[in-house]
Amino acid sequence: MATLLLTAAGTLVGGPLGGAIGALAGRRIDGAIFGSPSRDGPRLKELDATTSSYGSALPRHHGVSRCGGTIIWATDLVENSESSGGKGRPSTTTYSYTVSFAVALSSRPIESIGRIWADGNLLRGAGGDLKTGGAFRFYRGHADQDPDPLIASAEGPSAPAFRGLAYAVFEDLQLGDFGNRIPALTFEIVADSGNVQLAALARPSATTVLADAELAGLQGYTAESGSAAQDLATIGQLYPLAFDVSGSTLEISSIADLDAQTASGLPPERVVARDNENGGQDYGQRAGLAMHRANAARPTIGGVRHYDPARDYQPGIQRLDGRAAAGRAEIIEFPATLAAGRAKALAVQAARSSTAARETVAWRMAEIDPAIRPGRLVTLPGQPGHYRVTGWEWRERSVELELLRHSFPSALAPATDPGRIAPPDDRLAGPTRLAAFGLPWDGNGSAGTAQLFAAVTTSAGRGRASLYSVTGNSLESIGSSRGAPVQGTLTAPLEPSKAVRFEPHAALELALAGPDDHLPLASLEAIANGANRMLVGTEVLQFAMPVPLGGGNWRLEGLLRGRGGTEGAAMAGHEAGVVAVMLNDRLVSLDPALAGNPGPAIAATGLGDDEPVQAVIANAGLSLKPLTPVHAATLRQSDGSLTLCWTRRARGSWSWRSGVDVPLVEESESYLVGIGPVSAPLVTWGTSTPRLELTADTVASLVSDHSGETIWICQQGTFAMSDPLALLTL
Repeated sequence: MATLLLTAAGTLVGGPLGGAIGALAGRRIDGAIFGSPSRDGPRLKELDATTSSYGSALPRHHGVSRCGGTIIWATDLVENSESSGGKGRPSTTTYSYTVSFAVALSSRPIESIGRIWADGNLLRGAGGDLKTGGAFRFYRGHADQDPDPLIASAEGPSAPAFRGLAYAVFEDLQLGDFGNRIPALTFEIVADSGNVQLAALARPSATTVLADAELAGLQGYTAESGSAAQDLATIGQLYPLAFDVSGSTLEISSIADLDAQTASGLPPERVVARDNENGGQDYGQRAGLAMHRANAARPTIGGVRHYDPARDYQPGIQRLDGRAAAGRAEIIEFPATLAAGRAKALAVQAARSSTAARETVAWRMAEIDPAIRPGRLVTLPGQPGHYRVTGWEWRERSVELELLRHSFPSALAPATDPGRIAPPDDRLAGPTRLAAFGLPWDGNGSAGTAQLFAAVTTSAGRGRASLYSVTGNSLESIGSSRGAPVQGTLTAPLEPSKAVRFEPHAALELALAGPDDHLPLASLEAIANGANRMLVGTEVLQFAMPVPLGGGNWRLEGLLRGRGGTEGAAMAGHEAGVVAVMLNDRLVSLDPALAGNPGPAIAATGLGDDEPVQAVIANAGLSLKPLTPVHAATLRQSDGSLTLCWTRRARGSWSWRSGVDVPLVEESESYLVGIGPVSAPLVTWGTSTPRLELTADTVASLVSDHSGETIWICQQGTFAMSDPLALLTL
């Protein structure tokens, strides 16, 4: 503030020169009031991702951390095409891309790589599994590592082994989930087991390092400055350290470990006749003690920012509790991995130490004590409290010590919470579940084309699976899955049903393949409009109320059975273990030509499959099969003749509309009426109307020759014949 005021006043009075003089004076006043400006050290970064820049410094990792890397080798994008479609459907070609590349991670050997994130999403899980297609390898960075085989095959004899450099290699990484580009990657790097070791951090600065200081709770640190002194200064913000240099030996001790019981008493002060001896500390007239207290308005510590392992190493901040400190509060930027509780405890202690360190003492003594050196705790004659030796210097007639008031850490750990994140799905890939089937025609598309579908559920509902048609021992790509349809199996038998009306008290129980799968609720109006359709075995049904039972088990209450002409399967019921599939837009439409394949017709491979999973298409011709006639009626005339009547239905009509006749769909209306087994009838009649009249003589003859047999009716369609409807028993 004084700088601004005096600069303006000086410029007004004396022009530019006066402004410069005013600014100089203002800075001195501000410095006396607020303290000198602090130097900025390393700052936290929002999880830097992979880069590819010449001249980029390669960091040294210690402990566990999450960092990006530098791309050091890559291939061009590889284009792959898949065609789907076929007879009766338009052909569609989709393109996908893969790439192979290497990422440099550390200029210091590391032990392993844990999880990997791509564009913030989990690419490699804790179990070492990739969540998308491709292969992954990494090299620890030892001096004897061999070249990667992929790089060697591409570069030939000149392929580098990158010895002394830890790096990762991705081979044929699928880019479909990342906009067909190399994603921004960050890696969970395990450089060392246990906490960060101080000796490893300081080793580049001296030939011999003696470091017994324990960096308790410091789980990870990334050295990017190239200067061990700067790294130690960064660590020293929260872990105060003392340094003693002798020749090429650097001895580092922890100030946090100081114990009041080990404090040494200083000898009496040395008083000399001259003030400011040899340019040393100004002690005043004939005194050996000089005390100084810093301005109370200088910035205080208000908290610490750090990388939090409980939040996937995202930056977190821990602020101090209690009353607001006097003056300005600063947040320590501590680019290291710390648990939230440990970070807060260190921040509290750093704030206490900062307050105590406002008081400094210069002490002059004549005696030489080798035990009193930097990092040691001492007491002053006649002065309360404890002081820490921060430096010493030989003078002509005395030894001059620099002392700092010491604050002991509190035994109480402050309570804190790291916050919450939504954990990524990190379940290991499992085998792909594949079901293929035909469905009743839904009225869309051509009535003369078989409607075939596949339900493909990949591991834990993640990723896509590639689909193939099976011809002998060969597989031909037919596209990929579009989602993860809900699949399951019945855990209890489903009782037979006449499939006449909605059954509010009926229920089925099933176990879903994915423990996180959910089933929607549907009102009666929504069911009437086709909601919640499910294929159970060969029956299509609808449900109203899904009830979770826990562990992926569900009970579906309120059933409408035998939909789409599958009442025959409803009247038969289903055993436990029958497959159930939700019918929605997540199903994959198959080429109708696959219906004629003998044996397995399609196959699928996902991330968790060692071999393709194959399936036979069930009920392949169901969409071409006419629906069974309904509403049978028998009219006996007084003369002994018999009239048989029924009502036809049509493929594609899932509901009855009042006052409107359903469309025929077939090329012509035709029925077959028979007696005895449907496959080998004893007597048959053909008719083109839903009515058949038998004379009295015919009826008498049938009763005489085929007593006990059933008369049935089937609708004859363009491609198939419906299931029979029983009319009466002779």
